Amino acid sequence: MATSSPHAHSPVRESILAHGQRIMAGKGFSAVGINEVLVASGVPKGSFYHYFASKEAFGEALLDSYFATYLGELDAILHTPGQDAAQRLMQYWRNWRDTQSSQDCQGRCLAVKLGAEVADLSDAMRQALQRGTAGIVDRLAGAIEAGIADGSLSVDGTPASTAQALYQLWLGASVMVKIVRNPRPFDVAIASTRRMLQLTP
Repeated sequence: MATSSPHAHSPVRESILAHGQRIMAGKGFSAVGINEVLVASGVPKGSFYHYFASKEAFGEALLDSYFATYLGELDAILHTPGQDAAQRLMQYWRNWRDTQSSQDCQGRCLAVKLGAEVADLSDAMRQALQRGTAGIVDRLAGAIEAGIADGSLSVDGTPASTAQALYQLWLGASVMVKIVRNPRPFDVAIASTRRMLQLTP
């Protein structure tokens, strides 16, 4: 895991991460130079190594920051008042469809964009991806378990295996949306999700 430093919550560091996330979500990791991120951030080039030891360390911090925000947003959805667990889960999938159908996802699709690329480039970044995605699957499994308890859904396997299968389904759908350039794969994923959770139409 990326180690914390006295500059871990510096506004300058956060600005570099925010601009890097937006740019790399569009272009990928390898195609973006540090200078491009610093120019967008309005930060002098010499300042980069004050906050990050290397581009790889920056990438790891970028992913950790992305997942921290993502998991916070997921927690908010899965604790929406006035809804049962099934309704909360389906809201999460609808949000996924709505935020990742656009070609300009403003950094909201970083895991999809960088997953395959950086897992082969850097073990530290691969581990950051593994930590983040495991956190998502754990939360989905908890929501499925809650849905079984409140009677709003049912599954054939365990909550953990169902959560893993659903997350992988949606990652695959996100890749297919990029290939076919239309949201149809997400419509298929929604229908498959409803069947796996045994929800009535």
